[in-house]
Amino acid sequence: MKILKKISFLLLLVFVALQFYRPEKNISQGNHASVFIAETNPPKSVKKILTQTCYDCHSENTAYPWYNNIAPVSYWLSDHVNEGKEHLNFSDWENYSIKQKDHKLEELIEEVSEGEMPLKSYKWIHKNARLSQEQIDSIVSWAESTRILYQLGKQPM
Repeated sequence: MKILKKISFLLLLVFVALQFYRPEKNISQGNHASVFIAETNPPKSVKKILTQTCYDCHSENTAYPWYNNIAPVSYWLSDHVNEGKEHLNFSDWENYSIKQKDHKLEELIEEVSEGEMPLKSYKWIHKNARLSQEQIDSIVSWAESTRILYQLGKQPM
């Protein structure tokens, strides 16, 4: 029993220490996705969906919930954001080649169509991230028409 108390105390100590050492937040100033928006020109409805359901993990600016201030949740969220930005970062759109942009949109279509994005864990907390079939169809339609321009070697604008 004495060893159990020591282990519990040690775990509590680690938990408290983690509260003082948090991962860096993904926050930037300004319009972090302006190049993406200007170049791909999504309709207002799609732009709203992207803002509400994608930018938190796929841009340089995350709107953090209150519970992000509690470790280990802060580490878990940081990992999700970093992984999301590795796959697609709307804030870094200008640095992708035309071929990469086409591929990123192809992946976006696939992930959204198959219900893989937004992540289920994100949809649990963010009810507005639960996409209707109509919203999915509008995203897919916009992305497919934008891809055609990239496949022709043109910048959409």
